[in-house]
Amino acid sequence: MKGKEQIISNIEACLAVVEVIRTTLGPRGMDKMIIGDNGTTISNDGATIIKLLSIEHPAAKSLADVAKSQDNEIGDGTTSVMIFAGELLKEAKQFINDGISPQIIINGYWKALQLARKRLEECAITINDKSEDEKRNLLLRCAQTSLNSKLIANYKEFFSKMVVEAVEKLEGYKDKDLIGIKHVTGGSITDSLLIDGVAFKKSFSYAGFEQQPKKFENAKIIILNVELELKSEKENSELRISNPEDFQSFVDAEWKIINKKLENIINSGANVVLSKLPIGDLATQYFADRNVFCAGRVTSEDIERVSKATGASLLQTCNDISEKSLGTCGVFEEKQIGAERFNLFQNCPNSKTATIILRGGAEQFIEEAERSLNDAIMVVRRASKAASIVSGGGAIEMELSKYVRDEGMKISGKEQIIILGFARALEVIPKTLAQNSALDAIEIMNKLRQKHYKEDDCKFGVNCFEGGIIDTYVNFVWEPTILKDNILNSATEAACTIISVDQTVKNPKSEQAIQDQKKKQMQRANKLKAAKK
Repeated sequence: MKGKEQIISNIEACLAVVEVIRTTLGPRGMDKMIIGDNGTTISNDGATIIKLLSIEHPAAKSLADVAKSQDNEIGDGTTSVMIFAGELLKEAKQFINDGISPQIIINGYWKALQLARKRLEECAITINDKSEDEKRNLLLRCAQTSLNSKLIANYKEFFSKMVVEAVEKLEGYKDKDLIGIKHVTGGSITDSLLIDGVAFKKSFSYAGFEQQPKKFENAKIIILNVELELKSEKENSELRISNPEDFQSFVDAEWKIINKKLENIINSGANVVLSKLPIGDLATQYFADRNVFCAGRVTSEDIERVSKATGASLLQTCNDISEKSLGTCGVFEEKQIGAERFNLFQNCPNSKTATIILRGGAEQFIEEAERSLNDAIMVVRRASKAASIVSGGGAIEMELSKYVRDEGMKISGKEQIIILGFARALEVIPKTLAQNSALDAIEIMNKLRQKHYKEDDCKFGVNCFEGGIIDTYVNFVWEPTILKDNILNSATEAACTIISVDQTVKNPKSEQAIQDQKKKQMQRANKLKAAKK
């Protein structure tokens, strides 16, 4: 296909994807159940749903990439960016059917975007001049706004404090990976807790770990990337012996090597030994006899967080261990949480990391809670760096729509109707919020237009819980300005990219690969049908 038919086909494919996640927007949004090769996932997070969907159409894939980039950059607003981009494409479809050139549509959208961003900056409320307590309260409100639309919305006050405390412990650049989230099935969701430091599940243990001490105060920690197991040294060589004593010397050499490593560790003064590689039964018993705790096969993620928190260096050898390479923490403890044993490193001198331990009755519920907290953590990170916030609940979109429409009326030519179409597309966010909250969308939109146009109040949005409209700023429905700015930019870029494609050309060499992929999909579908039967 090429020309007008190709553009319309691309737009319709994108709209089909948008319709899948439209009903997940807002605090009253519905969840989606995605059944795949890795099991069943229940979520209302736009980025998660898009990742799990099997999208084949190239144009729809490019729209899905926008949601993924929004999730990576900001962490929240993935559904909003998809819905807004879809509405821009819907408006463009009508313009193309009317015979307007795609280039005119693209130019009009870019002009409208500049107008919207200008008004967004004017409506932003600066937070740089706020006190520390006021800034912390602001972060709490931003976290609660993010959690409003999640499965754990009923516990938003509980988790927002946890999220803000976790982010406050990070360094200046706020690396999200330094906040660990661990799952423990069983108990109530309110049994979840925040560890000031690092916590991870007890790794595989060999015989002898029962005799090891399980708690240290002012612990000294050594982190290794060394395998502490008795095994034949792997050398590409051939040895010939003439008497049994020679063979015994080779065996003794292997024991001397492992014993030398263990002695060096003990002589360093460390009483907690962690390693990325296995720590065998010989080493485990050796450490137990000397009142030293050890854990092998610790994941790289947990090793890195322990290193950040305690100041320990990752060592590649057990020779010449210096005291500077050891880490310290106020309290090390192995503790039972639910049905799991956890190793806890608390009161660390370099408190640059935190761990959230999530409890819950079902693993699927805990996984969705983790995705919800991930969004809240990302929003709080961005808000802590940002200089301003805006009102949520569709209030800022209504104000931008009003401003873009008023400015668009001052422009003559075809671009005027394109800019007015951009203004109409902005209204899709409050309209969808009202629809998903089982409210009369027409009545809500009329009330919002009256507030924004006649009374010139840019802070009124949709009251999703009690119906009607509400001053979202007074009621603490706040969002970072950077989040809205990213939504406007990403959605407009995606829409313009899709509109600009007027022909699809297939590579003949890839035809066979496409056929093979279709065969595999058919086989998976047949297996799924057979399993259901």
